[in-house]
Order: sequence, then structure tokens, then C-alpha cells
Amino acid sequence: MSRPTQLVIDVAALKHNFLEVQKLASGKSIIAMVKSNAYGHGIDRIARALQQADAFGVASLEEGLQLRHSGITQPIVLMEGLFNADELDLVTEHRFQLVIHEQHQVQALENFTAKYPIPIWLKIDTGMHRLGFDPDKFSEIYARLLSCETVQKPLNLMSHLAEADAVDRAFTVKQIELFKQLTQDLPGEKSLANSAGIIAWPSAHEDWVRPGLMLYGASPIIGHRGQEHHLKPVMSLTSELIAIHDLPQGARVGYGGTWTCPEAMRVGVVAIGYGDGYPRHVRNGVPVLLNNRPCPLIGRVSMDMLTIDLRTQPDAKIGDKVLLWGPGLPVEVVAEFSETTAYELLTRITQRVRVVTQDS
Repeated sequence: MSRPTQLVIDVAALKHNFLEVQKLASGKSIIAMVKSNAYGHGIDRIARALQQADAFGVASLEEGLQLRHSGITQPIVLMEGLFNADELDLVTEHRFQLVIHEQHQVQALENFTAKYPIPIWLKIDTGMHRLGFDPDKFSEIYARLLSCETVQKPLNLMSHLAEADAVDRAFTVKQIELFKQLTQDLPGEKSLANSAGIIAWPSAHEDWVRPGLMLYGASPIIGHRGQEHHLKPVMSLTSELIAIHDLPQGARVGYGGTWTCPEAMRVGVVAIGYGDGYPRHVRNGVPVLLNNRPCPLIGRVSMDMLTIDLRTQPDAKIGDKVLLWGPGLPVEVVAEFSETTAYELLTRITQRVRVVTQDS
């Protein structure tokens, strides 16, 4: 039998979460974000399951091509736009939509002759200060694109919320107000809300919403869990106990001996480590579920294994199932013990982990 570490993708949970997006943003069109291999869930698998999505959002031309080669026919938005002008031939061939956020992208469109006008999203920087045109430059860029024959009219308009994950941030209100002020009298479709905006800021919903993390069952809101928003985890990371040791008081466990047995006790070894994508720097005490009951991790996570405290489970045996995150153990909990985010944990699972798809 192959190594027991595996990733279980629950398609039914994914579809449930999509319905929750539709409920929260009733009547709005949906760009399902599948960048970064669909947040680690498998871009082809997730896109095929989300046939109801009005469009898909990816980070690069390569991700868009992968979707087209998988038979996806919905509109695909390249969220970082063009990296160089040479991509425009493939953009038109595969009918991608472009987010335009830099001068060189505008120039590339002005210098290109397209077989048909290219749909674009003109991005405004309303305060994120990552991608997008400064509000002072917006009118100038808008006019240039409006006169560009390569660009489909009317122009679509978007921005990105920087602090929507904190529901009490006045800064988000300012971003929403600025976006509306700049775009309210202009034609074309508009988009502002990411997952956090969909959940916490209804005034940001506009014509299109762009769910990402919430599609996969985790909460984008600081300090919250997906289940609080009626979301279900799509990914379960599982493995098994492969060894059990009875250790004396004072025995040190793992690399560097950073954890010492406070008494004679049983320690279990689980076949998963940072080589699979489990966080190396997670703090001791983070729970795993062994036979659906919590056990704390002890010692350092190594490349292929980690160790857990079995004192609460004297009947544990080799081959017993271990859940690292998934239903009953939100990935947000592991993220907090790792001082990172659910986004990072979901996207860092490595290729050696076997993937199983279920539609429960």
C-alpha cells in the first residue's frame, strides 16, 4: 500500500459553499477564484465542479490555458493582466479577459490589432496599494482605453479591499465610498468584493463578486471559522499512525529534543510532515484528530513525520486514522498555531500527497 498521507476533496462541500455565496450576494454574477491551483484543491477539478460560476479568476496566462485545455468554456479573467505584450495573441485566441493595472499594459493594447475587442477590467487602487491605477490617474487611463479599438466597450471596473477581513475597519468604508465615487456615473460592470467583502460588506457587492477562500470552506474574517458562515471545509488532510512508543519520564522527543515527556507516556508517530505541506513551525499543542478525538502535537515537525501525545488514547494502534485539518478541525485552528493564514496552509500542500475526490 502507498504512504497513507492523502488529501480528500469534498465536491459536495464545494457546491454547498458556492450556494452560500449566491445567497449572500443574491443576483450578483460570480467570478470563482481558482488561482494557485484552486487554493491547493486542484484547478481542473474545482472548475469542472463549479459549472454554475459565471467566470473564473486566475493569476496567469498559464493557469487560464490549463482551464481551456480542460474544456472550461466560461469567461476566464487574468487577474494580474499581461506580463508582456507577446501574450496578447493567446489572450485573443482563448478569449481571456484582462485586468489592466499598469501603463505598459495599456500601451500593449494600444499597439495591438485584435481580431475582436478584448474584454478588460480596469483596476483602480482605492487603498490596497498593490495593483491598480491611482485615482488621480484614473480619468486619463479610462479615456485612453475608451479610445483604444482593441478594447471592448464599455469598460469593466474593479478594485480590491485591503482590510475587509476586519469587520470594524473604517478604512474599508472609505475604499467602498471612493470606488463608488469614481465609478457611479460610468457604464460597464463593476467588481469590488472578495470573500471577506461578500460576507461582511454587502455595500461592496456591486455587479460581480469574487469569492476565493470561502469557496473552500474557510473564513476570511479574522478570528472566525468557516462554519460560522455556514461554510463546509472542502479539503481534508489525513494520514495514519505508523509507530507507537512507550517512553519514560524525561525522554526528549524529536529533532533538538524540544519537548520532554513529563511522565512515562505513549507517543505516536504520524506519517506527515513539512515535506507534505504541514507547517514546520506550528506550535506544540496544536490538535490533530485521532479516531475523531483530539490529540496534541509534540516536538518538532520533521520532513515526513510528526509526533503526538497519546496519553488520552491508550487504545490507539498503528493504522488508526489521523485528521490534520478538515471537518471537525478547521484549518483556521492550525493556521493560528502556525502564526499564518488558512490561505497559506491550503496552497502549500505538495505534489507527493495523494488526492482523493469524493462527492458526499
